[in-house]
Amino acid sequence: MSSESVSYRAAGVDYDVLDAAKRLAMTAALSTSKLMGARGAAAIDESRGEPAFAFRLGDRTMAFVVEGLGTKSMIARAVLEQTGANRFADVAYDAVAAIANDLSCLGALPLVLNAYFATGSSDWYAHPQRAQALVEGWQRACRDAGCTWGGGESPSLSGLVAEDEIELAGAAVGATPPGREAILGHGLAPGDEIVLVSASGLHANGASLARLIAGRLPEGYATALPDGRTFGEALLDPSVMYVSLVAALLERELPVSYLSHITGHGLLKLMRAQRELTYRIERLPDVPPVLSFMVAQAGLDQAAAYSTLNMGAGYAVYCQRGSGEEVVRAARDVGLSALVAGCVEEGPRRVMLDPVGVVFDSDKLELTAKG
Repeated sequence: MSSESVSYRAAGVDYDVLDAAKRLAMTAALSTSKLMGARGAAAIDESRGEPAFAFRLGDRTMAFVVEGLGTKSMIARAVLEQTGANRFADVAYDAVAAIANDLSCLGALPLVLNAYFATGSSDWYAHPQRAQALVEGWQRACRDAGCTWGGGESPSLSGLVAEDEIELAGAAVGATPPGREAILGHGLAPGDEIVLVSASGLHANGASLARLIAGRLPEGYATALPDGRTFGEALLDPSVMYVSLVAALLERELPVSYLSHITGHGLLKLMRAQRELTYRIERLPDVPPVLSFMVAQAGLDQAAAYSTLNMGAGYAVYCQRGSGEEVVRAARDVGLSALVAGCVEEGPRRVMLDPVGVVFDSDKLELTAKG
């Protein structure tokens, strides 16, 4: 398999199509912005296209996000059936982290987070250990995010969702500290430093490709990786929660100009801000073994790898020149690994990954608002 390149499109995910649909939705969404005024709120339309939507309510800046885990829960189900390892607590944690991390990109800390558990049959809950693990993982993640689990919805969607699968998603509302505006990249400037915070592995992006790879391996998820772990075990390492880092940055009043959660589109997300600036990366974090394995098995070149997977970088913090090491220390203080990876430069909107000789131009990334 390693000799044959496997694109993410072949795994059923075509970002060109998805982004076109998002652009259509954003156009319709913009026409509703003024409706908030009748309820005493005001939309911040500059936040459309960012990981969360921001609005003002009284003297506070609020943020709202809806996010889903994707197909990683299918990996958890397959691993449980193949090996007996119950990892549903971990995929529940993944879902909450995906939601809360996106919200935090605006400098907003989550207040309330609700769950959406959609199954193909109510029989999914007939396995009490699986259901208990799911709830425990969701609760633990909410505690780590510092927010209240407000409730949610758990529909049984026979004929729409496969009977043995569960779709995990949710929504959250948060707020910036009093007196603070949403972080939308307005302060980004040449000379700003870029700090990359390490990922634990797959996180919530790339599961469709991982499933495709597993389906072509003779031993599937039980395939041994070079580090001795199995493919399935490593894929299900829970995502890193970055909320505590953002809280620390805000508390220390560090001069943060932008934040980016590196998920779909990989390190293309480094140029998510709608600015004509160049983002030069001179150092990259180590690539987790499970991602190196996926790259080799899918036959991805460096450009495809770094525009599909996080490749060890789960979150990016942009800060004023000379502040990068303070951000790294803040990350270390909350138990995370980070490095000053590069800087913002004058120039066209693009990402330059010097260590791997890859340049991404802005036409490679179409980012639109979350619906």
